[in-house]
Amino acid sequence: MHIHLDLIGGLSGNMFVGAMLDHLKTPIPALLLQIERAGFADLVELTATSKNDGVLTGTYFNVSAEFEAHHHRHYRDIKQKVEGSLLSEQTKQISLDIFRLLAEAEATVHGKAIEDVAFHEVGAWDSIADIISAAWLIEQAGVTSTSVSSLPMGGGRVKTAHGLLPVPAPATERLLRGFEFIDDGISGERITPTGAAILKFLKPGEKPASSMLLGSGYGFGSKTFPGISNVTRVSFFDVNKTSTTLSWQEDRVVQLNFEIDDQTPEDLSVALEHIRELPGVLDVNQSLAYGKKSRMMFAVQILVVSQAESDVIAQCFEETTTLGIRKIELDRAILNRSEHIVNVGTEKFRTKRASRPGDMTTKVEIDDIAHLPGIKRRSTKVDIENQTSEE
Repeated sequence: MHIHLDLIGGLSGNMFVGAMLDHLKTPIPALLLQIERAGFADLVELTATSKNDGVLTGTYFNVSAEFEAHHHRHYRDIKQKVEGSLLSEQTKQISLDIFRLLAEAEATVHGKAIEDVAFHEVGAWDSIADIISAAWLIEQAGVTSTSVSSLPMGGGRVKTAHGLLPVPAPATERLLRGFEFIDDGISGERITPTGAAILKFLKPGEKPASSMLLGSGYGFGSKTFPGISNVTRVSFFDVNKTSTTLSWQEDRVVQLNFEIDDQTPEDLSVALEHIRELPGVLDVNQSLAYGKKSRMMFAVQILVVSQAESDVIAQCFEETTTLGIRKIELDRAILNRSEHIVNVGTEKFRTKRASRPGDMTTKVEIDDIAHLPGIKRRSTKVDIENQTSEE
């Protein structure tokens, strides 16, 4: 797996984790388990929430703790705790490497031995959780190589435990020597020390000459910058596959879900047909289910393209009695397909052809053959080999 980082707004630990989560869809309890295995069980909450800034949609990852009183921690203490933890060996090593890079930068900047470095902002719970989460997600994704866009310079000053420091902060600047920067005219701290250490660990290089894009994730930061989304985008590439090796395409859609127990079947049927006809609606399904007070109800599931999400939700509220709609973003695989007209004697039949892995299948529209004598409705696949066809 190759990942490419676009530092649109910048990079921090939680932005990297958020972008990874946005694509991998890893459940938060799985991340919390890694924090507990690392021996930092004081954490009380990890959250990953969907965020839309009006331009982009992604994930905002946040760590909150019951208290932050002891947020100054020495590198040697963190190292000892991680080394003796129950983390997997790979996650453990990645975490230790990132912490070591931070400690080396801090030691150089402040003129101390690495073992005597006391982390301040980086020693807080959120940064520890960011690093351990990032390490585990790198392992889970099977990352073998990385690349990165030009880094935003930022500007001004940032308030730290050492007082006001210029941007990039000295430790960040130390970590990012040799990287290409660009000044986009937007000031502020664009890359945090934790983000810089993660990036340094990843050792970005060249993009692979040939690879298949699997998808991307967007991780939001907590700050807002004028005229730009404060996100990190992580794109995932399979270096062992190219688009020509697969017979399907991949995209992302939105699934809308709600239940109805107080609308007549006739009225709901008309409503769903109206919704089905809306631009951007891919599929509408309904099924029976049991709700509160043992009532029979209809469970409705609608697939839409992301651009049509708001219009379809508005129509659902208008046409049905639902009071709430759940939204889920889904990645899907779609077979390449086409429609053809097949001539058999004087008859014309509409067919759908699908390119499956290693095979091509064709299915006739049931309405076109239902009138033929001897045709059973459950048998709709016919042999069209050697038949002539026209578009």
